[in-house]
Amino acid sequence: MKVVKFGGSSLADGETFAQAIKIITADPERRVIVTSAPGKRTPDDIKVTDLLIEYAHRVINKQPYDDVLTQIISRYQAIAKYFNLPAEKLTDLIQRLHDLPAGKYPNNHYLMAAFKAHGERSNAMLMAAVLNHLGYEARFVTPTEAGIRVTGTPNNANVIPETYSLLDHFTAKQSELLVFPGFYGITLAGHIATFSRGGSDITGAILARGLHADLYENFTDVDAIYSANPNVIDDPEPITKMTYREMRELSYAGFSVFHDEALIPAIQGNVPINVKNTQHPEKPGTLIVPDKNFQPRDIVTGIVSGKHFAALYLHKYLLNKQIGFTLRILQILAKHGISYEHMPSGIDDITIILDRDQINDQLIDEVSNEIQETVNPDHLEWIDNYAITMVVGEGMRNRVGVINDILEPLAKNHIAVPMINQGASRISIMIGTFDKDADNAVRAIYHRFFAN
Repeated sequence: MKVVKFGGSSLADGETFAQAIKIITADPERRVIVTSAPGKRTPDDIKVTDLLIEYAHRVINKQPYDDVLTQIISRYQAIAKYFNLPAEKLTDLIQRLHDLPAGKYPNNHYLMAAFKAHGERSNAMLMAAVLNHLGYEARFVTPTEAGIRVTGTPNNANVIPETYSLLDHFTAKQSELLVFPGFYGITLAGHIATFSRGGSDITGAILARGLHADLYENFTDVDAIYSANPNVIDDPEPITKMTYREMRELSYAGFSVFHDEALIPAIQGNVPINVKNTQHPEKPGTLIVPDKNFQPRDIVTGIVSGKHFAALYLHKYLLNKQIGFTLRILQILAKHGISYEHMPSGIDDITIILDRDQINDQLIDEVSNEIQETVNPDHLEWIDNYAITMVVGEGMRNRVGVINDILEPLAKNHIAVPMINQGASRISIMIGTFDKDADNAVRAIYHRFFAN
């Protein structure tokens, strides 16, 4: 059995819907379908999720919302019209969208989560209705019915282990197609909570593990996952096969084709993932597999750079002799709810690398002041223009001299490297650069390993 998930661009309108249905019905093993909310039909279009967020904001602020609601409903009506679906088949879908403002929510965060989730929920309802209309036996299944239980915050939920025991007891007829909405689960108190943005990938992985799928097919709008960002490298090499941990390392710094959190359920269930293009389903795409018995074809699998980082640099003589020095810094970060990404250090120096998206200028000043007062460093510096480049590959594990192969082209291109770190797994090397050099760093390393 296969779980198949379609992204927003693959379900944006009637034509893409029809292509998705063609893919579903072409293989009898594709029995579980996970839907995203309708994405953009054109570059200047608006995603349904963004319309629902605007709908929620207007309800919260007690502003008129009829025009936004009309836009949302019209997106589903246009898809239904493409298939000549009778209007009454959309009655429940439309009514639920109208009723959202009247729902009972513990606070506005839960309200926002419920509104957002209805992009996926409505599309799953519509997909099941269209399949039935075309003569296929299909059933819409809610997270409540399936038992997808979550904890965490309303807009950043985490699946709980009980979900998998509930999915073990979920029953369905062999002949029916099961259509699940992606992106959300149900809290223990019975409220909707969404995963992080792009979380339909997570739902697909949860179902693939919980329903013991042989393969999780993730259909999107690219032919494969590439060895580098196509916006940085012209025609980069497609990756035909990679391991879970290679994907995790690359996702960290910016590979955005597949949600990195979705790998966890797949890893736990040992379910291979196939990322494919909805418009070209005949192409092999990229297969993501367990690392056991994996034989790498190349030294490096992928190179990616993330420019959303910053760093706090501290220098203090005899730092290595001061017990609890690092602990006191971490306690300050924890007090302000800031997690750190990396902390390379020397005998007199520490560099704390942070996600720039987590913090603002006011928080930077507050944290810097507290660190200065608490540990009194000889020098404290905030580096705002930091980037991290990840070079990843299972083939690096037993290769001598890879670091030199990476640094040599950077030196030739006069790219400064203020930080370098090799992970304990030996399949990744992390390089810190300034953000202005990040793309050139990727190009230089790519040319070294792929162009030759």
